[in-house]
Amino acid sequence: MPPPTVRLDPARGARVISRTPLVYRRGADPALDRPAHVRAGSALAALPSGQLAVIQDDACFLAILSPDGKVVEDVAFPLTEAEVMRQFDDVRGNKKRKLDLEAVFATPDGSLVALGSGSSPLRERVVRIEDPTGNARVSIHAAPSLYQRLREEPSFAGAELNVEGAVVVGEDLVLFQRGNGAPSGGLAPVDATARIALRPLLAHLFAGAELPPLRDVRAWDLGRIDGHRLTFTDAAVTPRAALAFLACAEDSPDATRDGPVSAVALGCLDDASLGPILDERGAPLLDKTEGLAFDATDEARAYVVTDRDDPDAPSELLGLALGEAWLSTSRSGDAPRP
Repeated sequence: MPPPTVRLDPARGARVISRTPLVYRRGADPALDRPAHVRAGSALAALPSGQLAVIQDDACFLAILSPDGKVVEDVAFPLTEAEVMRQFDDVRGNKKRKLDLEAVFATPDGSLVALGSGSSPLRERVVRIEDPTGNARVSIHAAPSLYQRLREEPSFAGAELNVEGAVVVGEDLVLFQRGNGAPSGGLAPVDATARIALRPLLAHLFAGAELPPLRDVRAWDLGRIDGHRLTFTDAAVTPRAALAFLACAEDSPDATRDGPVSAVALGCLDDASLGPILDERGAPLLDKTEGLAFDATDEARAYVVTDRDDPDAPSELLGLALGEAWLSTSRSGDAPRP
């Protein structure tokens, strides 16, 4: 039975109203292998302080942004014995060794946890950042059992595992699988969500406890915009507690290679709808957006972060004015359960 198609609703979309290149306040530092700017922004989290946290898929740094994105602090990840660099790309010839962090969420104690995509064995690692805006402590953990569990669930992983979002909803973590892979072994790529109990998962990752089961696996057909198929790139909870997602139509040959973007959309799983994101001119946004967060002080505003697929170009923080449908959406008891 095919998954239900998310319906297109222009009022569910958004428009870019600000664009800020993300440049580190302290600049480049060759000793730390820190670039001058945020590279390949891949996930975004709103912090209680009003700041934003950006994870990058090809650089071992956490970026902490002021609400307007104009002040960008950095937190370096520790180097392992096998790594001597914190930046990874084709020019350096080390792209396959990157962590490929694609999702981030806040834990009840205020820590941040970033998840690798799982698209290769080296990308089955999890980064924990304790006290991210204070005396940050960063640790990197292998998580093969979690990724094996995800990969062994074909209704979630499909042809190629590619975890792109993680959102805390109640006592659970909702994981988002991006279906931009290539068909393999008789399986097609799939966009899907699944739940896993949050506290037992954290105990597994950081204290060696038993891995909790995956639950409520559900496939989604995000539809198309102008003929281009959309796939999940991030997710977040709105101030009204609705479960939102970000999606791109990207012509990528598989889950590990990039391609041109032909459409970007913002959607809500609670009523299975989405709308296009437009740029400053009102044309379809063509930036690859991979991080989503909502403004806790202004329910008409959200933020996305871009991945430029160019190590020399800074990621940008885009401020969004939300469509009118977002101003009346809250989670209802009879909403679809992702």
